[in-house]
Amino acid sequence: MSDRLAERNRLQWQCRRGMRELDELLLAFLDRGYERLDGDGRRAFAALLEYPDAVLLECLMGRMIPTDKEVGHVVDAIRSAAAL
Repeated sequence: MSDRLAERNRLQWQCRRGMRELDELLLAFLDRGYERLDGDGRRAFAALLEYPDAVLLECLMGRMIPTDKEVGHVVDAIRSAAAL
């Protein structure tokens, strides 16, 4: 298995949160937006996936702004991709 495929599988697993709203937003972005991220954006996406579900949902719903600006850019990209 290539490193790229292994990374994709790992991210896909991490995007499955068990909360429908999060699963749909994160998996859709992984399929349609992740490839457009640069290296910093990809690291920020991985960091975002480390957030607890409640915090992640608050960020993606626009009720909380991440303190990390790069993570904030990824949140904006996810929200834009989902047209939230």
